[in-house]
Amino acid sequence: MDAATPPSSADANTATMPDTAGATPVMAQYLEIKAANADSLLFFRMGDFYELFFDDAAIAAQVLGIALTKRGKHQGQDIPMAGVPVHAADDYLQRLIAAGNKVAVCEQIEDPAEAKKRGSKAVVKRDVVRLVTPGTLTEDTLLPPRASNWLVSLAPDAGGQTIGMAWLDLSTGTFRLSAMETDRIEAELARLAPAETLYPDTIDPDGPLQDALHRLGGALSPQPGAVFHGGQAGEKVARAFGVASADAFGELSRCELRAASALIGYVERTQKQAFASLQAPQRERSGGTMAIDEATRASLDLVRSRSGENATTLLSAIDACVTSAGTRRLADQLSAPLTDLGIISDRHDAIAWLADDPAIRADIRTSLRGAPDISRALSRVMLGRAGPRDLVAMGAALDQAGMVHDLLGEELPSLAAEARKALAERPNALAGRLVDELSDSPPLLARDGGFVAEGIDPDLDAARSLRDDARKVIAGLQSTYSAQTQAKSLKIKHNGVLGYFIEVPTLQAGPLQDQAETFFHRQTMANAMRFSTKELAELEAKIASAGARAVALEVARFEALCEAVKDNRLAIQGVADALSTLDVAAGLAETAVRENHVRPQMRDDQSFAIEAGRHPVVEKVMKQDGKERFVANDCALDDGAVHLVTGPNMGGKSTFLRQNALIAVLAQAGAFVPATSATIGIVDALFSRVGAADDLARGRSTFMVEMVETAAILHQASPRSLVILDEIGRGTATYDGLSIAWACVEHLHDQSQCRALFATHYHELTVLAERLDRVDNRTLKVKEWEGDVIFLHEVVPGAADRSYGLQVAKLAGLPSPVIARARAVLDHLETRQDSGERASSDDGLFEGLPLFSAAKPVAASTEPTPEQIEAAAHAKLSALFEGHDPDQMTPRQALDFVYDLAKQLKDSA
Repeated sequence: MDAATPPSSADANTATMPDTAGATPVMAQYLEIKAANADSLLFFRMGDFYELFFDDAAIAAQVLGIALTKRGKHQGQDIPMAGVPVHAADDYLQRLIAAGNKVAVCEQIEDPAEAKKRGSKAVVKRDVVRLVTPGTLTEDTLLPPRASNWLVSLAPDAGGQTIGMAWLDLSTGTFRLSAMETDRIEAELARLAPAETLYPDTIDPDGPLQDALHRLGGALSPQPGAVFHGGQAGEKVARAFGVASADAFGELSRCELRAASALIGYVERTQKQAFASLQAPQRERSGGTMAIDEATRASLDLVRSRSGENATTLLSAIDACVTSAGTRRLADQLSAPLTDLGIISDRHDAIAWLADDPAIRADIRTSLRGAPDISRALSRVMLGRAGPRDLVAMGAALDQAGMVHDLLGEELPSLAAEARKALAERPNALAGRLVDELSDSPPLLARDGGFVAEGIDPDLDAARSLRDDARKVIAGLQSTYSAQTQAKSLKIKHNGVLGYFIEVPTLQAGPLQDQAETFFHRQTMANAMRFSTKELAELEAKIASAGARAVALEVARFEALCEAVKDNRLAIQGVADALSTLDVAAGLAETAVRENHVRPQMRDDQSFAIEAGRHPVVEKVMKQDGKERFVANDCALDDGAVHLVTGPNMGGKSTFLRQNALIAVLAQAGAFVPATSATIGIVDALFSRVGAADDLARGRSTFMVEMVETAAILHQASPRSLVILDEIGRGTATYDGLSIAWACVEHLHDQSQCRALFATHYHELTVLAERLDRVDNRTLKVKEWEGDVIFLHEVVPGAADRSYGLQVAKLAGLPSPVIARARAVLDHLETRQDSGERASSDDGLFEGLPLFSAAKPVAASTEPTPEQIEAAAHAKLSALFEGHDPDQMTPRQALDFVYDLAKQLKDSA
């Protein structure tokens, strides 16, 4: 096979495996194990290497950049082979998983010496001990330290209207469930950004769910439909968590149970371990979090940036956590802002307490800095995948937890009080053992030894002494024998044939021969004689086994400590949750004090009053760059108000829109907000349509993407929602776009009745403020100075008189001739528009330039007498329709026509 063009892993997974006929015993073993794990690359343990063969080798060689060699032949063909050293396997696994592969790790489960006892041709027993997939990673070297790694399971109901969703982070044991309408799945997948998604292979390959999965599901792992439709799903969930009934976790729907059951089965198959590593499932209440769809998350950069620069996300702007677990919890809170006023208030109370007490805040943060990532260490212990460093980290974290507990007083806000209670229940005895019995610098693997502290186990100390001080022990014994026999030249030596032996010159051998009961003859040389003793033989055996015995004693102690950790799993997990909760609260309090954030007043109504609000990300970047102070702005959208925001490009419209959306997210995530004051009624759904992008892979132009996203907003927005829209209709012809934008504003006002910010360059829309009672105009102030424009970034009541596009183009560096020509065209257009004239194609300025015709105003009719109404109406209608073909009219012309009719009817009344 050509290494330059290997098959994809999918091709390898579905390829027919070579026949075992004629294969060597080892290759036959490989082929049998590979056949049972056809959907994974097989890491086949051979000594100190994991070897890959056939198509697996070609894939690995290309992805990892390692040599593709060959090993023997099978059925007359060379066998492609590639290998990676066991000690560096994690790095290679990370790269293979990142490339979308799954890996089956096949270990030697038998000592090669035992295999030899069965015959010289016996093959060492091997078996897959773990399937490594993107959603089941637990090693710190394979995981992002400050982000969750979600494995998601989706189970649609029979009608396809509702879908059950279960998701877990195997590295921490977090397990959650929910049921939702199918059209919400895109938003949920966008929130979680799963590493891997399980779903029935029976779903419609051309349906909307499949489309969402391919865009947002991470690595896709379709499962047989029967996995999601077993009649025993509830029993399986209950059995996995050791409860009598799944009802212990709440009233779960059938589709939720099926999703959870499929998830449990997948973890059991991939981990080959007991399922005790997971926390009890927590059910997320429908409507318990602010709904945020995919497009909104993309435009707001909450925890992940569209550009890949995480330094420009909301998370990065406010994250002051000192632990990885704290940042992961904060990211989850920002991804799913709450709608429950009580829980939001509890989070705000904790931040206020810590913000008001800088001493306790500083002490807590100092103590937390020394607390390692206990959740992930615990998960590895539960899965049998831990190393000595995990236990050392757990001991340090539990020790720090005691210090944090002692810092907390009695009078605490509820969130801190719950954390203190969990810290008080920490397993102190276990913490003491972990700290006292383990060394400060342990190896990665238990089999390497050297992690148990000295003085803990006398037998271990003796074995280590014998192993490490063999020369000193031998030298002491040599001195003893020399004095006993008066043989000054007596030496104790070693070789591969005799092992340890006593050697003396032939002339000094007499005393040893006289003490034959102690010294027995081994060998006679030309000028020397060799002897041994029972003591020396026993010492040799002890030295030979001392290293293995020392490691065995350490491994036994390691396993005992792991069992003690498992016995205290719930208490340790409680400590981990408490530490991360306090880290988030203390970090947000630190940010609030440093960045001058305030506590928002939360209400159960349509309030939205922000005084001197700021964009947290832009403000932070400006500070880092040493730029001018961020200009704060008010925003009042109470009771379903719609603000039409006009102003120049670069004036700050998009920033103003986004900052108010981010303030709502922060408030309901339980954080303080960048403002002087904020009163916010609970937002049930946040919708944002800011910025332009196409989707060529799905055959969508920029304008089509804009319309699809706008349609989703108009269909879903409710009076409790917050909507921010920017430049709707700009992707098409002027009159088409204006008409669409006009109708969208009316729909938001009349139908959705939601709080909305609508930024536009269509200044014609500002007349809607006179017709719609909840629509107000806002504009961004600018100042012109000697032909240039200065952006003041201040939002004030009123409407912009123009867009200052030429000034922005000049700032962008367009050539001067282009700017001059554009200004001439603009002046001429504005003159024609003001005079009501049409641009002439034979006008030299516009030669060859197609222009829109300026709409001619229709004069208002005089007041008719009652007797003239019928005749006048007929005449007017005939005149109005004369020369107008509806099929040839643009949307703007049609709109003007309708308003002319309405005006005349009103005047005629």
